[in-house]
Amino acid sequence: MTSVVVTDSNFETEVLKADLPVVVDFWAEWCGPCKTLTPVVEEVAEELVGKVKVVKVNIDDAPETPSKYGIRGVPTLIVFKEGKIIDTRVGGMPKNQLVEWIKSAIQT
Repeated sequence: MTSVVVTDSNFETEVLKADLPVVVDFWAEWCGPCKTLTPVVEEVAEELVGKVKVVKVNIDDAPETPSKYGIRGVPTLIVFKEGKIIDTRVGGMPKNQLVEWIKSAIQT
């Protein structure tokens, strides 16, 4: 597993202060689409090593962070760069779409 598990206590360090752009996957155990998206996110994390950091936030284990960023549904993916939100996507997507979305978001 190449993605990092992030909680309310380490979100600032792992995401907001990261040297690389960060893709945050907000998910939950009970979420069917999240389970479908997880292997796709893992593959993308491996492909983009050194370009982006991929982290997962379980909304049940870390309730403050999703609430702070207005997460209403899962899965929600947010790209952060230098501590700022670059782009957000809600729902699953095929791997090629996910890669294209991340690459375009980190180029801005």
